[in-house]
Amino acid sequence: MISAGDFRNGVTLEIDGNVVQILEFQHVKPGKGAAFVRTKLKNVINGGVVEKTFRPTEKFPQARIDRVDMQYLYSDGELFNFMNMETYDQIAVDKNTVGDSLKFVKENETVKICSYNGSVFAIEPPLFVELEITDTEPGFKGDTAQGATKPAIVETGAQVSVPLFVNQGDKIKIDTRTGEYLSRV
Repeated sequence: MISAGDFRNGVTLEIDGNVVQILEFQHVKPGKGAAFVRTKLKNVINGGVVEKTFRPTEKFPQARIDRVDMQYLYSDGELFNFMNMETYDQIAVDKNTVGDSLKFVKENETVKICSYNGSVFAIEPPLFVELEITDTEPGFKGDTAQGATKPAIVETGAQVSVPLFVNQGDKIKIDTRTGEYLSRV
C-alpha cells in the first residue's frame, strides 16, 4: 500500500478498479484548510489521462506491471507475434494494443511487453534504433540556411525528417519516443 503522501512519478497503482500510472504529482499546502496531493494519472489500459486530488493519508495498493523482453517475430495482418527469449513461448497481440509502438522496429528485434494480470496493454520499443533509408529525395546545395530537412522513408515503412545530406541507402539512428533523426551510423 502506498499513501498519497509518498507518490512518485512513474509509480503504478490501483485506484477505483483502474490501473493508473502517476505522470505528475504536487504536494499542496494551502494557507487555510488541510494539505492535499494534486496528481495527473494515466490509465495504463486505455491511455486516458485524468487529474485527481487526494488527502495525503489515503492509501492505494501498488499495481504489479510485468515487463518481459520478447523478440518481435512477424506480423500477419491483424496480429503481431512475439517470442519470449528464455522460455520460447509465443504470444500474439492485436493491432489495437500495438498501435504505433512498432513503426520503427524491425522483425527479430527485442521489445518489452507490458502486461497486467496476464493481459498485454503496451509494447515498449528500444529507445534507439538503427534503420536504413529506403527512399528519399536528393538534397540540393544551398538549401541549408535554416538547418533544412527532408522526408525519408526507412526500411520499416515509417517516415522521418532527416537533414539534406542524408541519402538513400544510409543507415541512421532514430529516437523511437519522438521519431526524430539523431545521427548517421
